[in-house]
Amino acid sequence: MNSSPLFKTRILPNALKVLGEFVLPASCLACPSGVSRQGVVCPSCWSQLRFIERPFCEILGTPFSYDLGAGALSAQAIASPPAFDRARAVVLYDPPAQRLVQGLKFSDRTDLAPWLAQWMVRASDGLLDDQPVIVPVPLHRRRLLARRFNQSAELGRHVARLSGGRYFPLSLVRIRFTKQQVGLGAKERARNVRGAFRVPSHRKIDVQGRRVVLVDDVFTTGATVDACTRALLRAGALRVDCLTLARVASGDT
Repeated sequence: MNSSPLFKTRILPNALKVLGEFVLPASCLACPSGVSRQGVVCPSCWSQLRFIERPFCEILGTPFSYDLGAGALSAQAIASPPAFDRARAVVLYDPPAQRLVQGLKFSDRTDLAPWLAQWMVRASDGLLDDQPVIVPVPLHRRRLLARRFNQSAELGRHVARLSGGRYFPLSLVRIRFTKQQVGLGAKERARNVRGAFRVPSHRKIDVQGRRVVLVDDVFTTGATVDACTRALLRAGALRVDCLTLARVASGDT
């Protein structure tokens, strides 16, 4: 077999890519429809995705229906300021965004993570400037054993690779097993995750005096990322921002 550097770094990978696309034709990230190449969504799914663009709340990233001016804050951000500095997300959590998240989370579609991470980097709005520390929202070990992987860690790993950030997946741990947040109200969600996260003493050096970007799949009420942020700040993080793939359409943050 050819052992030249050019063959190994360019010719062979490209040949394998072409072979893979021939054997497994490209399909939409969100549905079974065929597409022209890997890593894209079909026109039907694309038309349904609601990408989050300005104007939005400078802190929570909540979309505004009209422009309130530079630096505008939502009523929720003013009334109940979060522990984190800023939150940004790619899309609203509507179909087919739900199918993307659920495919990654429950159907072992880890192949989605590199493509979705590209969207997250583009939507980061400066959060990834200057190579911050990137930390995923952790799963409890019981849930990790059942699911076999952490979808937030998969996204975080690729976000770090694409942005040049320092990836520390073990710097934050979930020390208490909590019930699923689905179906809980905002106050119940906050109580459910209060005190559930901690930075181990031997990992505090990872975040002390550093800017941290916390990565998760969905921002719903913000209770989970807020609890994570408080743990990171207690461990000495300089500031914490949150980057998610999707967020719920309502302003209940």
